[in-house]
Amino acid sequence: MKTNNAPRLPVRVAISPLSWANEVIEEFGQDATAELCLTGAQAAGYEGVEMSRLFPRHPDELNTLLSGYRLSLASGWHSGFLAERSVDEELNAVDEFATLLQKTGARVMVYGECAAMAENALDVPMSRRKKLTPAQMAAYGARLTEFARALAERYGLAMAYHHHLMMVVETRDEVRQLMAATGDEVGLLLDTGHALTGGFSYVDLISEFGPRIKHIHLKDVRPQVLETVHSGDLSFNDAVRAGMFTIPGDGAIDFQPLFEFIRRSGYEGWVVVEAEQDPSLECPDITVARARNWLSTILPAQA
Repeated sequence: MKTNNAPRLPVRVAISPLSWANEVIEEFGQDATAELCLTGAQAAGYEGVEMSRLFPRHPDELNTLLSGYRLSLASGWHSGFLAERSVDEELNAVDEFATLLQKTGARVMVYGECAAMAENALDVPMSRRKKLTPAQMAAYGARLTEFARALAERYGLAMAYHHHLMMVVETRDEVRQLMAATGDEVGLLLDTGHALTGGFSYVDLISEFGPRIKHIHLKDVRPQVLETVHSGDLSFNDAVRAGMFTIPGDGAIDFQPLFEFIRRSGYEGWVVVEAEQDPSLECPDITVARARNWLSTILPAQA
């Protein structure tokens, strides 16, 4: 089995399987397999992966699969509906997945809010996004806090809330509202690409909410595509198809403030490289290896 001698970086670096197979755009990665993904991840020098539709959902099977490639499970996305349902309902819905994360050694669960969204939200113009009122946000924040507390108590998992295009927390002001409406139990996922495409700099999240950042998604944005997305009011999925997102180092984002935050804060979570783009345009193994090599030139290796 091919291995990579990439230097060990001062944080744990994972790769998102989105590079091989998109979770919602079916034509991206129709022929992908877990073996293709994990072989490419290991060869490029990554330490872990996030959960994917390519992987088995049984803890023992997943542990066996990942250990064969000397990879860890960094985290995984849970599609939550707390904007509309009760904490008890959400805890029932998350139990199987949270148990999977717990038994595979993950310490963080990515929470993405999928309620209070427009119908077919990822396939309609992004101007149609639904928003919560201040009163709704306050009640929502209380439920999130209770849910996050239970996640920690029952499964030993921290919540990393994902601000995300087309969801109820997209803009900087909405992140601020959410953080004000929730307790410290609700951690934040910093996503560099969703920040820029949501109209703000990820640096604002570092300066305002640094201690609550529990997970980092590292992706870049092609500004010329973003202009087309805005001018054409494209859907989220069409923006991804058009190539709005790319691997770090291939777009317009300055990552130095993020790496400075990692160095000075003692951040101990994962940094997850994402390439949410068409895998047919460039072999994912080449894409993810280029991203890993770029990181090695930016972050000093550990001795």
